[in-house]
Amino acid sequence: MRKFGQTQVGGLLGVVVAGAFLPTIAAATDGYFSHGYGMKSLGMGGASVTRTDDGFGGANNPAEMVFAGNRFDIGIDWFRPTRSASRADAGIPPLNGSVDSDSKNFYIPEIAYNQMVQPNLSLGVTVYGNGGMNTDYPQGSFQCPTSPTTFAPANMLCGQGRLGQNLSQLIIAPTLAYKLTPDHAIGIAPLLAYQRFSAVGLQAFANYPGLSSAPGNVTNLGNASSTGAGLRVGYLGHLSPLVTLGASFATKTAMRKFDRYKGLFADQGNFDIPEHYAVGLGLHPDKAWTIALDYERINYSGVSSVGNPSTNQAQLGAANGPGFGWQDVNVYKLGVEYALNPAWIVRAGYNRSDNPIQARDVTFNIIAPGVVQDHYTLGFTYALNATSELTMAYMYAPKKSLSGSSMFNSPAFFGPGAGGTETISLSEYSLGVAWAMRF
Repeated sequence: MRKFGQTQVGGLLGVVVAGAFLPTIAAATDGYFSHGYGMKSLGMGGASVTRTDDGFGGANNPAEMVFAGNRFDIGIDWFRPTRSASRADAGIPPLNGSVDSDSKNFYIPEIAYNQMVQPNLSLGVTVYGNGGMNTDYPQGSFQCPTSPTTFAPANMLCGQGRLGQNLSQLIIAPTLAYKLTPDHAIGIAPLLAYQRFSAVGLQAFANYPGLSSAPGNVTNLGNASSTGAGLRVGYLGHLSPLVTLGASFATKTAMRKFDRYKGLFADQGNFDIPEHYAVGLGLHPDKAWTIALDYERINYSGVSSVGNPSTNQAQLGAANGPGFGWQDVNVYKLGVEYALNPAWIVRAGYNRSDNPIQARDVTFNIIAPGVVQDHYTLGFTYALNATSELTMAYMYAPKKSLSGSSMFNSPAFFGPGAGGTETISLSEYSLGVAWAMRF
């Protein structure tokens, strides 16, 4: 039995403490979840439920960790989304125009540690992030009515100055995995979450009489933060030398409310992290090839601020107040891996997700245009020596757009036809590198 002493405990706690200070930077692919976690997974379309050669089981399937051995992984992903919004055919022509989000470069860290306590028991930690509801639009050349005959410069949603918001989430997931038999394991990972949010340029939602339940808590209030906890459980089984089966389930992560923005988000600032689950199949035709197939379900509709339709006839911030209208998302991931020789492994993958946004909710999602659906990935791992390796991954998500009738067409705002049609668009690239050490 390998002794798990003070050195190992100190190392594990050090990783957790270091992770707590990592910046959580915007990322988006499958809604506001990443298309994968861990650089190897990122190169295979996000397929990860049966992966046993990295330390990211806390984000994917905690049962994997007992097969991963003693290791440390650290990496960073450069993520570049291009977001834009436009309005056309407005009955009030000064409302027409287009704008591109300025913030385009984000750097997303990842870190993981795993320690075999006994041959059939492991302890570890995975640190990862979510985000992607980030936009930073300049004011542009829009003009909004201040009376039936006068107009004033404004941003696209008739507020003042820059328009946008930023959501970032950090999850620290300690893991425990246990082998029931040499080929079957279960795992558990508490999900300890910290999130931060800010919004600017939404003065029209605060100033319009009766629109918000707390008009002083809507916009331009700086960063608000909250903490919370959830749980992930998983199973992994090697059914034969050719077939591996995995499954994982994560509860909704119950977060403290964003009190500072209780007049914007439904249920007085509620912003829980949604429940999600996944099943995966790994096929190993021979020692060189691995084919991974995953299905994931993300239940965005179970979080009122995310899932409530923007058309709800209630005040912003109320229990049934308007939200982003996001639907639940089905995600399909296919990854292929081939070992060229003992030093080189190459990867490719494809990820297809549902669009969480409906046409009726386009106006609300100008500040959160998570509409991409297709993701194409490549990657490789190079063995630097017998105990360390370098991994890189690339992702491309082609431009996707969605159009819908403007909220300004409502009689509650400027009236039928006044706001015309709005279109939101998003495309993405990412390139990441990671280093790992086995010990």
